[in-house]
Amino acid sequence: MKINSSEISALIKKQIEDFEHKVESDDVGTVVTIGDGVALVYGLDKAMLGELVLFPNDVYGMVMNLEEENVGCVLLGSDIQIKEGDLVKRTHQVVEVPVGNALLGRVVNALGQPIDGLGDIKSKKTRPVERIAPGVMFRKSVDTPLQTGIKAIDGMIPIGRGQRELIIGDRQTGKTAIAIDTIINQKDQNVICVYVAIGQKNSTVASIVDKLKKNDAMKYTVVVSATASELAPLLYLAPYSGMAMSEEWLEEGKDVLIIFDDLSKHAVAYRTLSLLLKRPSGREAYPGDVFYLHSRLLERACKLDDAHGGGSITALPIIETQAGDISAYIPTNVISITDGQIFLITDLFNAGQRPAVDSGLSVSRVGGAAQTKAMKQVANSLKIELANYRELQAFSQFGSDLDEDTKRVLTHGKVLMEVLKQDQYDTYPLDRQVVELFAAKHRYLEELDVEEIKPCLNKLYQYLKSSHQSLIDEINKEKKISETLEEKLHKAIKDFFELNK
Repeated sequence: MKINSSEISALIKKQIEDFEHKVESDDVGTVVTIGDGVALVYGLDKAMLGELVLFPNDVYGMVMNLEEENVGCVLLGSDIQIKEGDLVKRTHQVVEVPVGNALLGRVVNALGQPIDGLGDIKSKKTRPVERIAPGVMFRKSVDTPLQTGIKAIDGMIPIGRGQRELIIGDRQTGKTAIAIDTIINQKDQNVICVYVAIGQKNSTVASIVDKLKKNDAMKYTVVVSATASELAPLLYLAPYSGMAMSEEWLEEGKDVLIIFDDLSKHAVAYRTLSLLLKRPSGREAYPGDVFYLHSRLLERACKLDDAHGGGSITALPIIETQAGDISAYIPTNVISITDGQIFLITDLFNAGQRPAVDSGLSVSRVGGAAQTKAMKQVANSLKIELANYRELQAFSQFGSDLDEDTKRVLTHGKVLMEVLKQDQYDTYPLDRQVVELFAAKHRYLEELDVEEIKPCLNKLYQYLKSSHQSLIDEINKEKKISETLEEKLHKAIKDFFELNK
């Protein structure tokens, strides 16, 4: 059989004419392998890092690996319908989320889509989830307190607006409780709150939203939820989405509080993605850039100077430790990025000391600059007194015959520990914290039994509000205790104890 070259050439020309997809490989690729929510795509020569790409059945993916031969994409939806050979198209857009006041009071997923059944979010603006943090020249020092309403924190480990303060501890030590109380305490404080739930159970997120509604806090809060049942890429995206939403308000000159609950699960989700994308693993199988993962997120929390609107983002990341080991890989990473940590201890929590804050290991590196003068005056000796108490408490277990000085330190320490106890969802205004710490500092509570202290403090505050409202008003207005105010407080507290003998 003789092969006619002109026939072959005509056949090839016809096939080229009939080929429908006359698109360059710049904008279209082909799925080479697919599985575990990760696709390897041949083509997409001009794809950007973090770009959205469209798979069949309207499933979106995000470009995470740019290699010579192919592109590694993580899927933001189910991969069941996608198979080898399917076409993938560029969208020329990086991942963006809706931003603005339309989000307030809503529960959204990691892509900013509503999941609370309250209809669409009518937001006209979107922002990319990744952004370079504002430079040093755009920022100013932290100088305004962010009140948590928790005596132990506002007194010893104060947080300022624009600070990054880590909440760290084992599971079930009250980390989320501190975060939720802080959100509740922002009512009427002109602070917008963003709560990012990463890898939590659906029921946990639902109960948190319910508690925020009951405390009338949802009207100034957005909940970004990427629960444990969702795909790893969504868990990875959630904190960046929450931060992008916060930055919109930051640039409007508003104060924002953002909580990441928790970044341990975020690091695990990123490790999952990295291993599936065949990136080389490092310590504990985490990829080499896991530090950069959290540093580029938390660096975006700052206080801008007045020329740039004066807004702030205060970040409270949460990290879960194993058996109190704060020297593990991810905890040490995040400790070195943040401006201090609130360390919670299981033993204190189980002993009924709640919040279970360890005053020795907890520190705030900038919050003291933002602490009110009144709080400094009543809480400046708290840490050292508690340290003395802990030292002598251990020593006193070995001997029964104690001198008077030691007994006095132990009694004062017990009183302080009791004063610092606080129920969940029961946040205190500044005036009440100052009054209670003032009474403890000047040893008005030493004669009471431990179980009498809390009821006594409640009565004392109610007595001052009813009979000495001017003192409360002065604390709130001046935010410092002058000599005359101190004398009046001493007299009022003495009168109270005389009346209640």
